[in-house]
Order: sequence, then structure tokens, then C-alpha cells
Amino acid sequence: MAKAYLVGSGVASLSAAAFLIREGRFSGADILILEEQDRDGGSLDAAGSPETGYTMRGGRMFEIHFECTYDLLGSIPSLDDPSKSVTEDTFAFHEDFAWDDHARLVDASGKVLPSRDMGFSERDRLELITCSATPEKALDGKRITDCFSPGFFETNFWWMWCTTFAFEPWHSAIEFRRYLNRFIHLFKTFDSMSGIYRTRFNQYDSIVRPLVKWLTEQGVTIMRETTVTDLGLVEGDALTVESITWIRGGGTETGGREETVPVAPEDLVMVTNGSMTASSATGSTDTAPVLDTSDSSGAWRLWEKLAAKRRGLGNPRVFDSSVADSTWESFTVTTKDPTFFKLMEKFSGSEAGKGGLITFKDSNWLLTIVLNHQPHFREQAEDTFVWWGYALFPDKEGEHVRKPMRECSGREILREVTGLLPFGEAGAQIVENSIVIPALMPYITSQFLVRSLGDRPQVVPPGSTNLAFIGQYAEVPDDVVFTVEYSVRTAWTAVATLLKLDKQPPPVYKGRHDPKVLVEALHTMHRR
Repeated sequence: MAKAYLVGSGVASLSAAAFLIREGRFSGADILILEEQDRDGGSLDAAGSPETGYTMRGGRMFEIHFECTYDLLGSIPSLDDPSKSVTEDTFAFHEDFAWDDHARLVDASGKVLPSRDMGFSERDRLELITCSATPEKALDGKRITDCFSPGFFETNFWWMWCTTFAFEPWHSAIEFRRYLNRFIHLFKTFDSMSGIYRTRFNQYDSIVRPLVKWLTEQGVTIMRETTVTDLGLVEGDALTVESITWIRGGGTETGGREETVPVAPEDLVMVTNGSMTASSATGSTDTAPVLDTSDSSGAWRLWEKLAAKRRGLGNPRVFDSSVADSTWESFTVTTKDPTFFKLMEKFSGSEAGKGGLITFKDSNWLLTIVLNHQPHFREQAEDTFVWWGYALFPDKEGEHVRKPMRECSGREILREVTGLLPFGEAGAQIVENSIVIPALMPYITSQFLVRSLGDRPQVVPPGSTNLAFIGQYAEVPDDVVFTVEYSVRTAWTAVATLLKLDKQPPPVYKGRHDPKVLVEALHTMHRR
């Protein structure tokens, strides 16, 4: 029987394992997932307790046209109600707690701004339409700033767009164009964010845990603390993996055991190449995170080694060598004091879980916060509250804490946030009663960096007989990175292509081909 070796245990690998079983008729016992860390989930992580504080590096948003994701999770039982699928649970949660943002943008005085008006000039509209219609090949190597005038980056649209999707002006014009076309149907509700879906809990609890439980029940093995260091390739024109080398239990210098196992021609190997949360550093309420990128993760090192062996396997250096352009910082706040939630619900006009993102557009750090529906962790106590925030410019000096965010402790970050809000003396109480864990991520937007055709390998490269690349750094035409959907689509594409299945992933939704969607988007661009 053929075996499958999946490198990494992020959502791409977990999805690939599920598709191998569901679509490829693999036995779970013939699937081995190799994970460098001591826990599953990759970038969809979340952990902690009321005593030590909860932490999650990020959260992913969903929308109605994530067809691959909903198809996959439609066959995975929910942990809370096994009679329902994860997809059904997500849709039910959206029905009960749909976002309706009344405070999407806040100015320097702490005043909520009207954001229905996108703030476009005629030039902005023309440049936006031109960018969305420009062929990708004409945008090779271009930044967003190459396509827009300076005034565009002062519009309400830009503040909302860049903080919803984590774009920065120097990022790839190709990726920006893809997002414009992929999410054009969301234009009409972009100020209220009512077209955005969220999972009931954080994505680790709502997606990773149910997937891992189901896969484990099918007999899939997840071998943690195992770093894949090399793939042996058969000589010749065909791209065929003949062996895998890994180290278990840490590096060889610390007693880890290196093993090389043979891979039969009929076996499959799927590699999550690159990692957007590699080398992340966390701080604490009293300490700032300390970044160290001197020793890159196995996901980057393996990709670099493979790309050096064969042409056509991408160029990892495009994505992992510009840390200054791909770093931002998030923070998770845990408290038993409901003061912040009560004040924010009054300030924003929305109860927790229904308000969406709140961006302080004049903040030097470009801070955004969100009050999650409670509980946000499955085992979270009723008397505990958790909320989250992030900033796109952690290298800049704050307005209230006069130093860069990346040098701030969690307490100092929260002081900056409360200083931007009209809460007066209550701000000091909020800070005093909170645990704040910051997370600094050097590669978090590396998939948005300026690139050219071929810098990301195809999911199944030309000539491959048993090797595929999955995750955020494999190439899927038209779809958008930094989404769960992208990881799931690469996984399904890899399985369907390598196994030559008739059933392929559903096509990427293209709302720009729908006249009604186009008319609504154009109307929104002119809305006042």
C-alpha cells in the first residue's frame, strides 16, 4: 500500500491528510505527519489559562465563498456537538453573532469616524480599477505604491483594507490585485464587516482540534518534535522523492536522532514550505519579546535546500530575507475585570463578538483591536475575558509610550491602547488588572512581499511524480494567501493532482464576473 508523508502539521497538512482519506481512499494508518514543534496547528495556535494569560498570534477571518474550507470541514464533526459539522457550527455562529461594525475607524481624538464613505478621489477610483484589471505579468516585481498616488494611502478604504488583510504599502501589487478581485463582493459591507465570518472559538479550538481528533481516530500518526532536514531526489528529469531524512527530539547537537527512511515510487510526499510564524517571539506583561532570526525554522531550511537542488521549486530568499518588510506584532489580553469590555461596548455601540475590528487610523503603530465573543477558548472560565489586537508598524514610536512597540512590555502596549481611548482614569485600572502577552512575528506578512512569477513553486511542480508543496508559499492562480482557504485549496489540489482524481477542488470564486457584484462595488466606491 502507498504511504503519505506530510511535512508540517499546520492546516495545510491536516487538510491534506483528510483529503487523502476522504477522496484518495487512503487508510489513516498509512499517513504520517511530521511536525517540528511539540504541538499541532502551525500558525493556527492558541493556548494559555486565566492564571498565566491566554495567547494567540493571530486569527483568520472567513467569508461565504471559502468553498474548499467549508467542503472539508463539512465532513469533520464539531467538538461541541458531534451531530454537527465544523462548517455547520461556523455558519450557525455567524447567524447568532454576525459582525456589524459601528466603530471601524477611530481618529486621534478618540472619536469614531463615519466609514461608509471610502474617501476616494476620482484618481483613486481610476487607479483602483486599473490595478484590478492589470494582468499579473505586468505587475511582476511591483509594490502597491507603484500603482497608486500618495493620496490613496490616506483614504478610509485603505485604512480599512490594510488592517483587515494586513497589507502594507510596500507589499506586492500582485497580491493586492488578487485581494481586490477575490473579495470584490465584500466591498458593499466593508465598513460594517458583516460579510466576514468567524469561528465560534479561536481557530485552534474550532478547526485544528476537531481535525486532529478526527484524523487520529482514522489512525493517522502525528510525529511531533521531528524536523525534516532533507528529501533525497532520484537523479534524472523526473522529480521523484526517494528518501526523507529527519531529526527527532531536537538537533543532533542536543542529542536528537537522525533517521533516513526510504520512499517508494508510489508513496506521496507533501511539504509545507516556509512558515509565516517561524521565529516568533513572545513577551509578557512585564517584558518585551526578543526577536532572534539567526536560526530559521526547518520549514525555511528545507525549502532552501530543495530549491538549491532543482530549478522550478521557487525562491525562498524572496520571502525570508526581508524581515523589516514582513514583521508585525500582536497581543492577547486576559482579565477578570469586565471594565474594558463594558466601556468598549458603550464606545463602539456593539456587544462583544459583534463589533468587528476597531482601527486607530492615526496611531503611529496603526493599532487595531477586536473584542471576541466570549468565551474565545473552549475551556475559558465564565469570569474571564479575552481580547486581541495587533499593529502593522511595531518599529515606530507610540504616542503615549514613547518608544517602538517591539520594545514594549505587554503592560506598556495596553497603556498605549487605553491612551487612544476616551476612558480617563479607568485606563489605569484596565492596565493594572490585565495580563498582556505580546507576540512579535518576523515573517508574518512575508507571503505578501514583492515577488515575480516562479518565486512560489507550483503545488505539483512540472515533472513531479510524488512531491507536492502545500500552504501559503505554494502557487495557486487567482486565490489569496494569508487565508485558511488557501492552505486547504493547496492540500486538495496536491491530493487530486498526484492521485489523478476526477474530482478537483471547486474553482476560485470570481465575483468580478458577476455584473451585480460589479455594480454594487462601483456604487460603494462612490458612496458618501
